Amino acid sequence: MSVLNLIGNTPLIPLYFKEEDKRILAKCEFLNPSGSIKDRIAKHVITKAIETGDLRPGMTILECSSGNTGIAMSMVGAACGYPVHIVMSEHASIERRKIIEAFGGQVTPFEERLGMMEYWKGVEITRRMAEEDPRYFLPRQFENPENALDHEIYTGPEILRQVPVPIDAFVAGYGTGGTLMGIGRALKKANPRTLIVAMEPSESALLAGEAPCMHSIEGIGDGFIPPLLNVSAIEETIKVSSDDAMTMTKRLMQEYGLPVGTSSGANVVASLRILESLGPGSIVVTVLCDRSERYFSTRLFSPPYPVSFDRK
Repeated sequence: MSVLNLIGNTPLIPLYFKEEDKRILAKCEFLNPSGSIKDRIAKHVITKAIETGDLRPGMTILECSSGNTGIAMSMVGAACGYPVHIVMSEHASIERRKIIEAFGGQVTPFEERLGMMEYWKGVEITRRMAEEDPRYFLPRQFENPENALDHEIYTGPEILRQVPVPIDAFVAGYGTGGTLMGIGRALKKANPRTLIVAMEPSESALLAGEAPCMHSIEGIGDGFIPPLLNVSAIEETIKVSSDDAMTMTKRLMQEYGLPVGTSSGANVVASLRILESLGPGSIVVTVLCDRSERYFSTRLFSPPYPVSFDRK
């Protein structure tokens, strides 16, 4: 028994919004031990790499991450006895860096131009580092099919066991695309009519054909379409602004007691909007991705708090 046994099998809860007279179902991924849904892929990818011999004693796990995957990799690396080196944007919250370091991970920040999303720079840095030193193991979260496969094999079936009726829509943002694609495939197999809905920041709406810009929904919308994201499998796209995401996140904390981060708020906003178009009684499922403690230094906890919320 180890911390790895605590990953997954998270509860799924109903959220009833009295003011909007709407109910959605939310999977509580923030209850994973390091605090996010990324614990799942970290466990899956690292344990499989150990089994296949791709990750061997003396090697270091190297990954580019906006924070949650870095935290998860550091926790799993610590549990499995491997050092972890995370390359992350200088704009990521300081809490994310501190949590990674608390698990024993090393953090190397990279620069992004003001107002730009240049996450690809970090991916290139890790690729060069691995080419120059064979002692690095690259999980390659943005292109590793095991990322989406883990959600297809485990997270999706968990949801299907927890929701014994047909699901009308599944809503999630995309960083690597693994959650949206993997869970989407599992739900589609069970019910081909399930709508797969991508949420993206309105400030960086690439699926809508817009240019990537900085936003405050950490962990998604990294400024490029990830290789794992099959755009043709996405049937609806909903844009959510940073302010709307933060307002909903505060509501989830203050009205429902859910200590979640901004991407969770954004997922809920998008879910309520798709529910509006589907009609009363529809079953919409989303994920609450991570915990709030990694956002204390961000706009989410910096007054004045956003007060307007577009419910349309």
